[in-house]
Amino acid sequence: MLNELTIENVAVIEKVCVRFDQGLNALTGETGAGKSILIDSINAILGNRTSRDLVRNGAEKAAIWASFTDLPQSVQKKLADAGYAEEEDELLLYREIHTDGKTSCRINGRPATATLLRELSADLINIHGQHDNQVLLCPEKHLAVLDAYAQNENLRTDYYASYVVLRDIVRQIKALSMDDEEKQRRMELLRYEVDEIDAAALTDGEEETLMEQRNRIRNAQKILDALGMAYGALQGEETRGGIDILGDAVQSIEEITPLSAEYKALSEKLNEVYYAAQDAAENIKSLLDEFDFDAADLDATEERLDLIYKLKRKYGDSISAILAYGEKARKELDTISFAEEKLEKLSTQRKIAFAEAKEKAEALTQNRKDAFLRFNEQITESLRFLNMPGIVLELAYQESKIGPTGHDVVEFLISTNPGETPKPLAKIASGGELSRIMLAIKSAMADNDHIGTIIYDEIDTGVSGLAAGRIGKKLKETAGGHQVICVTHTAQIAAQADHHLLIQKSVSGDRTFTEIHSLSPDARISELARIISGDQITELALANAKEMLEMAEA
Repeated sequence: MLNELTIENVAVIEKVCVRFDQGLNALTGETGAGKSILIDSINAILGNRTSRDLVRNGAEKAAIWASFTDLPQSVQKKLADAGYAEEEDELLLYREIHTDGKTSCRINGRPATATLLRELSADLINIHGQHDNQVLLCPEKHLAVLDAYAQNENLRTDYYASYVVLRDIVRQIKALSMDDEEKQRRMELLRYEVDEIDAAALTDGEEETLMEQRNRIRNAQKILDALGMAYGALQGEETRGGIDILGDAVQSIEEITPLSAEYKALSEKLNEVYYAAQDAAENIKSLLDEFDFDAADLDATEERLDLIYKLKRKYGDSISAILAYGEKARKELDTISFAEEKLEKLSTQRKIAFAEAKEKAEALTQNRKDAFLRFNEQITESLRFLNMPGIVLELAYQESKIGPTGHDVVEFLISTNPGETPKPLAKIASGGELSRIMLAIKSAMADNDHIGTIIYDEIDTGVSGLAAGRIGKKLKETAGGHQVICVTHTAQIAAQADHHLLIQKSVSGDRTFTEIHSLSPDARISELARIISGDQITELALANAKEMLEMAEA
């Protein structure tokens, strides 16, 4: 349950610390006092989206702390799985909201993400906001309400796994299915592309080799002249070459090497140059002997490069890309060629997958119908207590094609008066009736789940008198097994509370401040009297308030 909530620099709240107890906690206060800020703060600490507008004017950041005790097993498991397991049965959540819109979160003092806060909050608190009643007016959301009551997540997960298998098979069948004319056109195109690429017999690196070869042929005479001149300069023809002259230099220095180490080092260097020149001359001679070209080779090379260029324009920007395209086209051609065989296999798989999904969908349908019987019994009993005695609730059911949630289309129909045919909620229920129906639904769900805290933000919208008193008693009854926090404007509901909190707004200087106080028995009488009579609290209103509290405690 939510044990304590601390809010700092959120809107008009400078700093408050609120303790909540087990049972029914009522929060009252004048309109605009800050009750919505309290709900916004709880939503923020639970990881929901926030706005920097929450930060109090003049502050750099807002901060919210919340401590929980009596944690359900599901929350303890999530904490352990995320590496936040603690020995003590207590959970401390923290969130900061900065003026630049950035936020940070902590779990038990350690950094965390808002996503993890949201995952934990699903099993910590259920908040019923002022606009949640609109869910009842949307038939497409009724199935989710029924599933939440039925607690059939395992069935739905099992069914969805089978549905995904079926869906993927159907997608494969659609991808392979095409009319004969389209199939022939596609096969002809693919066959032409595969044949064209295969006929080219391309190899990786071929283009670079051809370009080098073309460059060599185009510059053949220049290459021959350069090699010949270099060879003649080294070996000599009519005159002595560079190698012979180097030999003379080597011989001259060798004669004086005994006279100095410097001469010996010079001799070694000259010998290196001499032998290097001989090696170079031999290499040049080999290149001259091997150099051979034919003008026709240039034409063949140019044709080959032109073919590669054309293929690159059609299939890719490199030979490897062209070959990859050809392989992909060949696989698609094989797929289409053997489509009939594959379609036959997929058709058999589809029948098996459909039968499995259908069986699980029917089990899910039966689960929902059985759950509705229990749901209807609880809701009807609760609504009779909530001063709606003639109510009749029905489930309009229609089977549709198999989809992600099964094959069920459901809608809650209601008759609020004896003898009337049940109709859609949007056509029948008033605002006050919707509030009571939603309270009945939430109470029924509370009996099924393990969430420790339920928050109702003005569940009393549109009701007063006897109905309001019954809502208060229903909340008190729900609080027997859960912690219930209720923001209310109704004295009959506040009187039922085990713990009464007052939200007050005050102005000091040019700043507005909101404070939250736990009320003593006498202060509760005054607050209930204020709700009953407004600003002018009369003796009769005080007596009324005191009587309300005595009756609630009886």
